[in-house]
Amino acid sequence: MERQESHQTTSDYPNPFVHKLNMTRAQKIRGIVFGSVLFPIRVSLTAICFLIMWPIARLRLAGLSEAERARPVMTGWRRWLLHPIIWFISRAAFLFLGFFWVRVKGRRAGHKEAPVLAVAPHSSFLDMLVLPETQLPTVVSRSENQSIPVIGALLEFNQSVLVNRKNPESRKHAIMQIKERLTSNGLWPQMLMFPEGTTTNGSTLIKFKPGAFVAGVPVQPVLLHYPNKVDTVRWTHKGTSWMEALWHTCSQLYTNVTVEYLPVYTPSQEEKNDPNLYADNVQKVMAKALGIPATDHVMEGRVPTRKLGGLSLPLEPPARETLSLLYKDGLRKPELEAALDRMIVRCRSEQGWKVDVDELLPLLGLTDRQTAVKIWGLYSKDDKVDLRQMYLSMAAISGHPDFKSLLHTAFTLYDTEGSGSLAAVSDMMGALLGSPQHHTEELYTELSRKGAPTEQDFFRVLTTHPTYQKLISEYFTPDGVESTRPSIPSTNRKVVNNNEGSPITSALLNKAADNGNAQAHEKDD
Repeated sequence: MERQESHQTTSDYPNPFVHKLNMTRAQKIRGIVFGSVLFPIRVSLTAICFLIMWPIARLRLAGLSEAERARPVMTGWRRWLLHPIIWFISRAAFLFLGFFWVRVKGRRAGHKEAPVLAVAPHSSFLDMLVLPETQLPTVVSRSENQSIPVIGALLEFNQSVLVNRKNPESRKHAIMQIKERLTSNGLWPQMLMFPEGTTTNGSTLIKFKPGAFVAGVPVQPVLLHYPNKVDTVRWTHKGTSWMEALWHTCSQLYTNVTVEYLPVYTPSQEEKNDPNLYADNVQKVMAKALGIPATDHVMEGRVPTRKLGGLSLPLEPPARETLSLLYKDGLRKPELEAALDRMIVRCRSEQGWKVDVDELLPLLGLTDRQTAVKIWGLYSKDDKVDLRQMYLSMAAISGHPDFKSLLHTAFTLYDTEGSGSLAAVSDMMGALLGSPQHHTEELYTELSRKGAPTEQDFFRVLTTHPTYQKLISEYFTPDGVESTRPSIPSTNRKVVNNNEGSPITSALLNKAADNGNAQAHEKDD
């Protein structure tokens, strides 16, 4: 099977990682009244359910050797006695939270027919409701969760695949375990995965991770719907917190949920050979059934991004937030340009390009140390910040200096030996975009058609190649700013602001417009 139609342009849609609860005054008052009574009762009853499950869950693998724990517990009293008890109490916990009814559409396939259940969209931790409704299939979880009281015991009971995402060896071992279980011909129970890998506001289906598809076995897509007047369940990267989601959900008299089973998706040979192709095609099938777009948005670490030619573009660029903070501190275009000049002089000096917060303060021309601390935190979690990255990302968005000069500076900072290596290109793009770039092979191929990439090759590709033209016109150039950057036609320009000429102001207006669009497209929460 060939790859189905490509993802729609992610920049055409709101940020799926932002969700704010919108309620009328009457809904807020009712929530306060009901919540003050229902929340403590419901949370207490749910906590009791988990405390009861804790010792029972530990019994499932108690007394077994490591070798026995590595095999599925599918028979005997550990299965026929303990599994129904945990299932019943799990369902009771969600009933106490207000999920009185769970509507089911379609038929759940057996574990031999579809070893994997792929569930989307992923809204919050409350999506775990799907586990008792699918007879407690095994899951994949972070190894850190194993040390959490109660949760660790339930993961052990579930015989979950545990993975340390920061450890490459752990990830490889987890993939081997997943393949082994999914190709066991029914020896292991079904696995349930959320292929988005993180929670969203449900406005789009973000790019699926390939974990559920690496074994090349049939999967059954499962859709989760929350058809309520007030959608309180969602908890995303930014906006409504998990505690707010729990409070508002418990404050409703009840919460509706529908679990919809789509037909089993059997992969073609091409999809079996390419898990990413398989994942993309299943994503599109599920998006079509939901009536929402499938996009290339993805969460990399804790940074929401969108894909463009293999590059990862942060949806919330640290440079834009930096410009916003500088603007609030009173800096305007002349002060910003002076700050950028001081930064590049420091990068080229014997002092080097590593700076701490106190050194950053005078470089940016700030009077408020707290503002410098916030900016420093956008670029580094260590004691020092890479001033090269800060300078290039800010200069790329602000328009000072011109684009060709900026590329020259990037080469002098990152490609000191003039080798034009893939690593140097990755470092330069990471600095320009303000986010690490790990998949620049596609860009590098374009740059190195005539040999080792040069500044001229870089400028040519970024200003003439259709994909990377879009990078400049949509990402680097603030709308409404007359700059010396190359003139690039674009079919997706936003409304131009003619009232302010400052790059900082334009960046802020652009960001405000994006936020407005996001709120307009979000569902009622």
